[in-house]
Amino acid sequence: MKENLNLKKQLVELQKENDFLKKRRHSPSRNRLPAYRFIREQHEKSGLRWFLRKLSICPNAYYNYLKKRKAEYHQNKAEIKLVISNIYYSQKGVDGYRTIHAYLTRKGYRISRLTVHKYMNTELKLYSIVRKRKPAYEFGEAHKVFENKPMQDFKADDINQKWCTDFTYLALANGDKRYSCSIIDLYDRSIVASIRGKHITTTLAGENLQKAIDSQLGINTRRLMLHSDQGSQYTSKEFIEYCTELGITQSMSKTGYPYDNASMERYFNTLKNELINLHNYHTEKDLYKAIEEFTYTQYNHVRPHSYNNYRTPFEARYGA
Repeated sequence: MKENLNLKKQLVELQKENDFLKKRRHSPSRNRLPAYRFIREQHEKSGLRWFLRKLSICPNAYYNYLKKRKAEYHQNKAEIKLVISNIYYSQKGVDGYRTIHAYLTRKGYRISRLTVHKYMNTELKLYSIVRKRKPAYEFGEAHKVFENKPMQDFKADDINQKWCTDFTYLALANGDKRYSCSIIDLYDRSIVASIRGKHITTTLAGENLQKAIDSQLGINTRRLMLHSDQGSQYTSKEFIEYCTELGITQSMSKTGYPYDNASMERYFNTLKNELINLHNYHTEKDLYKAIEEFTYTQYNHVRPHSYNNYRTPFEARYGA
């Protein structure tokens, strides 16, 4: 009976030896740190004590290594949480975990989005500002002045191939309204021009289009499509003749259907939720200056955009 038990023990030991020799070519043998890692990965099958004896490693030394790993983990975690907090407050709380993950990746941190979400929401209690839902739209009968060419295909193969434009209202602290007209390039979601005024007019739309063209050196307007809604400023004789003169192809959304110009709506949503709704602007000058800085600095050059795989529009446009 004892002989059988001894024989079984010897067989188990031989099996451990055999497994160890197979894995040993991948193990770093006597080199302490890699040896600790090898034990941590392989000890389940043969037993921790057996590996320690085989590699002549003191148990206390191995346990100290594990404690150090935990200390390094908690130190690294604390550092990442601090960086997350700094990014969150520097962006005035408007960024969610996806955008903050993009900032962390830029800084060289290797961490998953789910971990960033956990640190922000569960441990740091940091929540992005939720955008207000827009009221429901009443869909009107289609009255196309120009054909809807994109048909909600908001992609472009080249720079200055497809532009979208629209107006949005802005409010001063006293309730007075101002209006912003912007043009976005569907290639990289960069704002190529933005201009403000007291009223929505054909003149303002034309000035903004001219500003966009002037900003793009060497642009061939005859290969450019400009998509808008069916507002009177875009359907006016003056604006249509201006586009025709430049060889610009016009395209228009269906009446009362903002989803046909979703990229432009998305930008205005970002502008209001990450800038306008966070401050009170008492003067027209302060409002216009803030929008200029947000549009041409923060939005185009700093803020990661999901459409560009979390590169900025500038990086996507010029391969930076």
